[in-house]
Amino acid sequence: MSETRDPFLAALDAYAAAVAAKDVDAFAALYAHDVHVFDMWGRWELRGLPAWRAMAQEWFGSLGTETVEVTYSQAQSQAGAELAHGHAVLTYAAHAADGTPLRSLDNRISLALARRDGEWKIVHEHTSAPVDHGSGKAILKRDGAE
Repeated sequence: MSETRDPFLAALDAYAAAVAAKDVDAFAALYAHDVHVFDMWGRWELRGLPAWRAMAQEWFGSLGTETVEVTYSQAQSQAGAELAHGHAVLTYAAHAADGTPLRSLDNRISLALARRDGEWKIVHEHTSAPVDHGSGKAILKRDGAE
């Protein structure tokens, strides 16, 4: 990730590029070996890069010919010399091989990054979505407010 720009925004851009390319190696390279992830999809947590890499391999493999475009909004971050953190709203938009939109969802992300051997690595990731109290279901679309 770039040394001259905000490490959080650089991480989001690299994350989006890796997902678009379905590049497991590029995806995994963003994370520290001891990463701890609170993911909102099917598991309470994932600890360590091997577990997170396996999740990415499974996710990208499940897409077949589909692609996923990740965009972000409401990004805010702070960075010091050795630690950075930030949060944003991510939109995941799936497209068929011919570019036809298929589905999309929004979720919230918080990242903690640490400088490791001169490079910024994600050491903690937390994704979430609000839950409807009546149904108990996650709300995967924002109300449009910026």
